[in-house]
Amino acid sequence: MTNERRETLEKVIGKRQQGLGIVLENVFDPHNISAVMRSCDAVGIQDVYILTTKIPRHKKWGARSSSGAAKWMSVHQFDNAEACFSVLKSRYDKVLATHLSSDAVPLYKLDFLQDIALVFGNEHAGVSEEIRHLADGNFIVPQVGMIQSLNISVACAVSIYEAFRQRSAAGLYEIAADSPYHQQLRMDWGLQEK
Repeated sequence: MTNERRETLEKVIGKRQQGLGIVLENVFDPHNISAVMRSCDAVGIQDVYILTTKIPRHKKWGARSSSGAAKWMSVHQFDNAEACFSVLKSRYDKVLATHLSSDAVPLYKLDFLQDIALVFGNEHAGVSEEIRHLADGNFIVPQVGMIQSLNISVACAVSIYEAFRQRSAAGLYEIAADSPYHQQLRMDWGLQEK
């Protein structure tokens, strides 16, 4: 590995945000999953959870829409919602689902300085009732148009860029990346021996 490549990987690892995760529930189109991964990579989100309880497990993602982002992500696949949420609750202070309901919190009122995972549902039905019950609450992306919904990859990108804005303003992208989480990434990416 060249020194230039090593420096690039170290820079990227230094910006990875341990306390942010994205969950995709029964998303049909692998290109949507790949587009989400590309946006996650852009803002330093490492962990993406793919939950497939009603559709077959994905074998690959849409390569063109991810531009290779999947190679650098930690993709956790589950086919059981309770098992997935057991892991999520052990890693995040809050797990919030995107769902238009009377108790939904607008995106811009969320506190992204805490450890938080956001759940996005499939392209047709959104987040399932089962997942809404397992989540700690709901949030919405505020909109003023007639349709009141966004493509899943767009909704995710808008949401995680708000997280990026808040965490950047708080200096969380400038903290030394010397945690066990970041050390594991160095091993996974071939920068340290296991």
